[in-house]
Amino acid sequence: MSAWLPVAPCTPGACLGGAAPAVRAPLAVLRLTALAALLLGGIALSPLGPRLPARWIRRWCRALVRAAGVRVEITGAAAPTGGLLLVANHVSWLDVPLLAAVRPARMLAKREIRRWPLAGRLAARGGALFIERDRLRALPGTVGRIADALRAGTAVAAFPEGSTWCGREQGRFHRAVFQAALDAGAAVQPVRIDYRAGGGGAGTAAAFV
Repeated sequence: MSAWLPVAPCTPGACLGGAAPAVRAPLAVLRLTALAALLLGGIALSPLGPRLPARWIRRWCRALVRAAGVRVEITGAAAPTGGLLLVANHVSWLDVPLLAAVRPARMLAKREIRRWPLAGRLAARGGALFIERDRLRALPGTVGRIADALRAGTAVAAFPEGSTWCGREQGRFHRAVFQAALDAGAAVQPVRIDYRAGGGGAGTAAAFV
């Protein structure tokens, strides 16, 4: 393992709270069925990739997170249009469709995802940019590709922590993606993602650590 590879200190035993409230079996089956149907629909439309209208992507992602039992609540100003770097803390795999439900963007994803059977294909067809986290020499090229996308007027979303955290704690944002925004003269939109259970404070039920 590379010394440059970002790692969060969060562990399930030390950082995650108690078990989330159980979901009744009929509701769980309904949610899983809806998720499967939405994913199959996404696979069918994935060859169109970036040519899909942004409103379609927003609606699909909003339906996806809703099927997973998540209600989207937005506070703060809307993100500007045009080339934009969205930077957010990273808690769960749900972060990706959650961000796209508000502002579709090309995701910056770790290179390993490209090899995943389903998620890798969807990410590549959706225009994702891939970063090799354990190869420091590849970083300037990745920064250049992000800057090119921003100059072209595209929104790019990134998780500068480089790894998922538990949701209660947050890691340091690494600087490389911000250099891409500086090089391109693009705006940066900071985003904080919280998952709350029952209207309380930041919870850990959605965390992937």
